[in-house]
Amino acid sequence: MTTLDDVRRMGSTEVGLCVVATTRADGSVHTSVVNAGVLAHPVTGADAVAFVVRGDAHKVRLIGRSGRASITLRRGWRWAAVEGPASLITAAELPAGQELGPLLRAVFAAAGGTHDDWDEFDRVMAAENRIAVFVIPERITGQA
Repeated sequence: MTTLDDVRRMGSTEVGLCVVATTRADGSVHTSVVNAGVLAHPVTGADAVAFVVRGDAHKVRLIGRSGRASITLRRGWRWAAVEGPASLITAAELPAGQELGPLLRAVFAAAGGTHDDWDEFDRVMAAENRIAVFVIPERITGQA
C-alpha cells in the first residue's frame, strides 16, 4: 500500500515534474506539470501534497471552482497519486503572523528544490503572484 510517507520520500529525492489534474466545468480533465512535495498545511497542520503556481494560472481557477485536485509523482518505475480536496493559499488565507514568502520557500524545498539566492527567489515569486496549493490526501494509490 502506498502511503503519504512514500510520497514525501519521492517528492524530496529529486526535483522532478509531477502531473496535477483537476476538472473543467464540462467535466473534462485538465492536466499540467508542477514540482510538489509533502508539507504541513499552513491552516490545519495536517500533512498534504503542496506545489506553487502562478496566481493567474488556469489551474488556479479550475481548482478554485472544483475544490479538488489529483497529483501524480513518478520516479523511475515508482509512482504515487494523491487525490482530494485542494486549498489555494494566498497571503489572505494564512493565519495571523504567517507570511506567504516563507511558505513558498518551504513548498519549494519540500519538492526537492534549492536556490542560491533566496532574495531573488522571493522577488520572482512576488512578481509572478505565486500562491501555494495544498492537496489533502483522501486517496493515495501507486507502486512506490
